[in-house]
Amino acid sequence: MSPTKDSPARDDRDEDPAFAAIEGDDDAIDPESVTGAGDSGPSRPAISGHARKGRVAADDGEPGDGLRTDGAGGSVSEFEQMADVSLSETERRRQWFEEKILAPARIVWDDWRARFGVVVVTFYLLMGTVGLQLVAEPSPNQGPLLVGAFRTLQYPLGTTASGTDIMSQIVYSTPTMLIMITSGAVFTVVLGTVTGTLAGYKGGRTDSVLMTISDVMMTIPGLPLTIVLATALSINGNPVVIGVLITVNAWAGLARAIRSQVLTLRDAEYVEASRIMGIGTPKIIASDIIPNLMPYISMNFVRQARAVIFGAVGLYFLGVLPYNSNNWGVMMNAAVNRAGATSSPAAFHWLLVPMVTIIVLALGLTLLAQGADRVFNPRVRARHAKTVEDDGDEEGDGGGPGGATSAATGGI
Repeated sequence: MSPTKDSPARDDRDEDPAFAAIEGDDDAIDPESVTGAGDSGPSRPAISGHARKGRVAADDGEPGDGLRTDGAGGSVSEFEQMADVSLSETERRRQWFEEKILAPARIVWDDWRARFGVVVVTFYLLMGTVGLQLVAEPSPNQGPLLVGAFRTLQYPLGTTASGTDIMSQIVYSTPTMLIMITSGAVFTVVLGTVTGTLAGYKGGRTDSVLMTISDVMMTIPGLPLTIVLATALSINGNPVVIGVLITVNAWAGLARAIRSQVLTLRDAEYVEASRIMGIGTPKIIASDIIPNLMPYISMNFVRQARAVIFGAVGLYFLGVLPYNSNNWGVMMNAAVNRAGATSSPAAFHWLLVPMVTIIVLALGLTLLAQGADRVFNPRVRARHAKTVEDDGDEEGDGGGPGGATSAATGGI
């Protein structure tokens, strides 16, 4: 019989319940469940959304929403669905931890330079915090005069010409030095990075203004400027202010170097893609520009930290900064001027101990930065991330509860 207007032609797909279910055809139902069929076709059955989704997903070879995947009858309960969501969240947190914390830690620990740097920096941090609770505060006449280093357990690093324990002075000098280092390095890196990034990325008048200011700051000698500011300002020995004063114009050179790097990065394909997608400038700088500058930024952080160490010790040694007996520079000044440590073997340890303390801290920071540079190396990070993923796969293949999850998520 030829098709008419009241009886439209149907192809083979209309006879297949799978196609009809996918297309939402009302004819794809069990005839026994239909009542009141007329010329316009059967009425719409009372089929739930979960059942319709389940039928569509089943045709695609995947379990539908609300249907069980373990072969049992019935639908998945809300509790089981919540358990699946919490498991996925746990796996995501685990993946984040391994990618952001565990893999970088492995990279650092696999390099002997970074390992040595971590040990040294951790030791100084503990000395500046926990050490204050374990060592008595230094004071004159704590012990005999000019006891040599490693002579007694009570005074392992010796004493000064006034009988002050040198180890106590070293420990109580550490907190202020750490604060100076942090404030000076953070000030330089943040200001230099922000200035250089904005100048290089924005260009135009912004670039001209910022680079003019940077060039002016670079022409001013740093040490004389620091001495003038330290003399003119009432800093009262504030370690934060001292750290900033020592690096007051160091940010300018970093800003110009960062600008040169950004001029190259802003024309990269992935940056252009972000701009085409309509991503804002702050997001592009934070996600695409800054991560590629991190190796250079980290090295400059350490460089400025070392500059603060040597600058603060030098200015305290010269007597430019406010006097503080618990300072490595002041200790060296007293050893030279009061006891003649440069010509007297009996007092040489008084000069040697703070010198070694300064050198070891600077060396530890340098080696830590050299090792940490590998953390920002994409090839090294990818290799260690692959190692973490392989470990997760092996753990999942062991037959435990994590096996199916690791296989489903592609490993951690």
